[in-house]
Formats: sequence, C-alpha cells, structure tokens
Amino acid sequence: MLKVVHLNTYDGNGGAGRGCMRLNRALLGQGVDSKMVVHYKFGNNPHIGTFNSNKIQKSYTAFKIIFERILAKRFLKPVKTPFSFAWFGRSVIHHPDVKNADIIHLHWINHGFLDPRHIAEIARLNKPVVWTFHDSNAFTGGCHVRYTCDHYLRQCGNCPLLINAADDDISNQIWKQKHKAYEVLDFSIAAPSSWMQNSVKASSLMKGKAVHQIPNTLETDIFKPIDKKLAKEQAGLPADKFIFLSGFMPSRKDLHKGTQYLLESMELLKQRLGSDADNIELVVFGNRGTEGVPDFPFKTSFLGTISNDEKLAQYYAAADAFLIPSLEDNLPYTVMESLACGTPVIAFTTGGIPDMVQHEYNGYLATYRSAESFTDGMEWIIQHPQRPQLQQQARQTIMDAFSEEVIAKKHIALYKSLLKGGADV
Repeated sequence: MLKVVHLNTYDGNGGAGRGCMRLNRALLGQGVDSKMVVHYKFGNNPHIGTFNSNKIQKSYTAFKIIFERILAKRFLKPVKTPFSFAWFGRSVIHHPDVKNADIIHLHWINHGFLDPRHIAEIARLNKPVVWTFHDSNAFTGGCHVRYTCDHYLRQCGNCPLLINAADDDISNQIWKQKHKAYEVLDFSIAAPSSWMQNSVKASSLMKGKAVHQIPNTLETDIFKPIDKKLAKEQAGLPADKFIFLSGFMPSRKDLHKGTQYLLESMELLKQRLGSDADNIELVVFGNRGTEGVPDFPFKTSFLGTISNDEKLAQYYAAADAFLIPSLEDNLPYTVMESLACGTPVIAFTTGGIPDMVQHEYNGYLATYRSAESFTDGMEWIIQHPQRPQLQQQARQTIMDAFSEEVIAKKHIALYKSLLKGGADV
C-alpha cells in the first residue's frame, strides 16, 4: 500500500490547512495510507499527528510562532501583505510517520516550521518529495502575496515590504538561503492553479524543478446544492430577497481581499437598482466581531466565524450569488465551496479564480480592479433569466474537475511516477 505523509504548519487553520486535510481524506478514500502531521495542532482529531509530544514542546512551538510575528514588526513596513522570515525551524526527519512514508508531501510550512536548513535536511531520507504551493512564499524572498512585484524573477532584494530595503536586504538573504536548500533537496511541485504554475515556471528559485498543475479538492458530499427556498428557510433568510454572500473583508485598507472594490461596487449597484435595491441583502461570514466592519449600503447580516462545514454549506446553498473581490488568490476555497453548492460566483479575473469560474457560465469574471465591472457582474446575475441552469453548471464544474476522486487520482499518478523514477504524468 502506498504510504504518504503530509506536513503542514497547522491542522485546518487557513486555506492550506484545509486543503491538506481534504487531500488526506481524498487519498484515504482511494485506499492510500495517508497521514497528516502538523507543526502546531489546534484540534483534537486523533488521526492528525504532531511533532510536539507534550505540553512543554507545544508551548515552546507557540512561543516561537508568536515571537517571530512580534520580531517581524521591527523589519516590516505597516502593510497588510503577509511576509515570513526564516529565523526558526525544526527537524522532521526523525518522526516515525515521516521515516515510514514512501512519499513526503509538503504543504504550508511557515511560522517557524521548516526553514531552509531543515528543508534541505529532508534530502537525507532519500524519498520523493512533493510540495503543494498554496501561496507564493516558497519562491520569493519572504512575501506570500506578490501583487505587481517582479523581484521573484531575479533574486529578490529591494523588497517593497521591508523598512530597510536594499540589494542585499533580508529578502535577498532569504532567497539565497532557499536557493541553497533547493539545490540539496529535489522535489516536484503541485501547483493548484494555472496562475500558480506559470508563476513557478517564471521564478528564479524554481529553475529545473518539475511542476504539475493539480487543483485542491473539497468534500462534495458536504458542500452540495440544496433547494434555494428550503436553504433560505433553514438559514433564517428571507425567501423573497436576492441574497449575496461574501467572506469577511477586514477593512478598506486590506489590499489582498479587495474590500474597497466590494464597497464601491455595492454603492454603484444601489444607485443602479433604485427602488429595487430593497430586494437585495448581503450576508457576510468570517468576521470575528462587528466592530470596525465596513458599512455596506444594503441590509447586511454578519454571521461571524463558521467552524461547522455543514452550516457553512447551508449558507452557500441559500445564497443566490457569492462575491469575492480578492485581488490575488491561488485557488480560493470560498469559490470552490460556493460552486459546489450550486451558487454562481462574481469575482475579478485574477489568480486561479478563472480556473474555476467560467465567464457567464457558472459566474461572472469582472475586469481586474474595476468596481464598475464588478457591479456589472452583480446586475448580470440578478437579471439572469435562467438562474437554475447557472446553479446546475456551477455544481457540475466542481464534480468534473475538482471532486475528491478526480484530485486524489491525479496525486496518486504523480506519486507513482516519482517512485518509478520521476517520469512525467
């Protein structure tokens, strides 16, 4: 039986953690001996392992995670773009699940988990390594989101996020550390989106590395369509209103999630609709509180953080459309979850979103950074004469290309090719 171990910083905390857990489940469903081991374990799932064998080790791990984030503020400008330093790391090669695996599959390994030195150390095990890139950090000098910065095409340096930017600044030093580690450890890259695959191929750090486009997956037995009228009733939403659903955007200054564009678009939509604006409601999930949340021009309900997937799926199914104004995203799970529940998506044409959203087929791809175009998308879905057909097409998109069985088999094919000597699949 094929044995795979997945290494991730957290268990289900964030998109990468969820992606890792979902792939693990999908592989188990296909008969693979798949295990997941994390740097810091939040939950109580007995099937997820950890490198901390006692409370003292777990406390020390938590201290390093927090200390790194505090120390980082001394070097970073006060911007929202995430950046990881390579100060702390830990050895993973002595863990029994790592030692016994046929394949080592890396995922998101920041926050003091695997620094370049300990990445290189994995080469001592002489096992095939696959690394899923959930964001850009693995091939940059520290940032997780690049926006328009092209320094990753060279050797980083002069980083726009650093207070003391220079040719040989910290980003350049991290780039060199990673380059040295990647020369020692050979690995194959799984890029969840075509955007990520193209970014990897262009990056200076990934020269000569094999890259395969394999999307993430999700539980299609949980995220599934429900009759809209019934779903709205179950969710406590008015059946006679058009419901827009969106994930939480912290503030107007949050560049990554595009809050300002959603606010501008909704203000434009209210102007365009006139008296019909009373038929629109917005539902937002993911907010930790109601202080400092944006003041939207429509009646808005804030659901808070939803940790139960069945409940989250219910809201996706109840919504008439999902709004995601992100300015850069790899293969965002909110889009996949919404489509799986049969709910069309309005989004900007950016990142890996076009891999899932097909323009005017299962959603609307707005012109990048255009609030007017985003508003056009909202109007398009409101006025669409065949919304049930859009809903069916949304679900079918996920079943055809992103279901657990489809994605698990793609990973298995890659694993087997590496065990046979690395032939392309």
